[in-house]
Amino acid sequence: MKYTKLGNSDLKVSRICMGCMGFGDNSRGQHSWTIDEEHSREIIKKGLELGVNFYDTAIAYQSGTSEQYVGRALRNFTTKREDFVIATKFLPRTQDEINSGISAQQHIERMLNISLKNLGLDYVDLYIYHMWDWLTPIEDILDGLNQQVKKGKVRYIGISNCYAWQLAKANMIAERENFTKFVSIQGHYNLIFREEEREMVPYCNEENIAITPYSALASGRLSKKPDETSKRLEEDKYAKFKYDKTAEQDSKIIERVSEIADKRQVTMTEVSLAWLLTKVTSPVVGATKLYHIEDAARAVELELTQDEINYLEELYLPHPLAGVMAQNKPQNAKENHVWTTGDQKIK
Repeated sequence: MKYTKLGNSDLKVSRICMGCMGFGDNSRGQHSWTIDEEHSREIIKKGLELGVNFYDTAIAYQSGTSEQYVGRALRNFTTKREDFVIATKFLPRTQDEINSGISAQQHIERMLNISLKNLGLDYVDLYIYHMWDWLTPIEDILDGLNQQVKKGKVRYIGISNCYAWQLAKANMIAERENFTKFVSIQGHYNLIFREEEREMVPYCNEENIAITPYSALASGRLSKKPDETSKRLEEDKYAKFKYDKTAEQDSKIIERVSEIADKRQVTMTEVSLAWLLTKVTSPVVGATKLYHIEDAARAVELELTQDEINYLEELYLPHPLAGVMAQNKPQNAKENHVWTTGDQKIK
């Protein structure tokens, strides 16, 4: 395994981050294909043995059971808290919270305390703003996160599912207000969805913000030949929403992944991740079987030639935004909200 610094933080992370959305009670959440605690533990243990020290989960994954499984396993299989880097995520306020006057600061503290209880930890290394809350001023979010950093419950903060202008604006406000700045972005980025390359990737490279993309294998599409399937490919409705409309176009790129994998005598996972590792800090790779994390770890050692990289990239065509990023701003969001601090105003 190879390691790197997570952007402008002091965190030393493995080049592969284990995505833990596939862990959790499959009767208690959005996904029917998640695996139970026993099998989750086996995969986490294997990840640690392979040198993976970076683990990503969220309070939203299977009603917090992912956090519970991951926390128990990491505490059981490591000797020191410093042996692993844990990231978890929080969701925006609910409409009920907004109606009842719960502030962003209160919401963040409540979410974090639940996550810490689920994980069985005193702090998280990276606390991630899961998706942009159009109904809440960003300075309130930053203030709430900064308070938790000051309390020692969070070491660093990250953001997910946002535009480059939003990340730039947030960090500008954080710098002005002496708040903690975002050190990482977890966006949707893989070989068949490369829209992050337009603005987010160059901005992050310029500012040394870590890129830790989710859906690194396009929910399994970049790791399987056309005649192969899996429980997730068959049952993950959200992934179908993201990828089915462009499946014909994407299949041509996937065929090239398979071609290079056969030629190099490696797996498609290794080829797809080896390409992504030339672009990002540490891709978030989901694993529901032992070989998933084994293939991911091997990808770190695979070096593609420039000709192979060009061959994989040349058929890409622009894609419409998908998933959370495809949702429109709520009608009741304030289009021209003004954040004020002293005599300064920022629209």
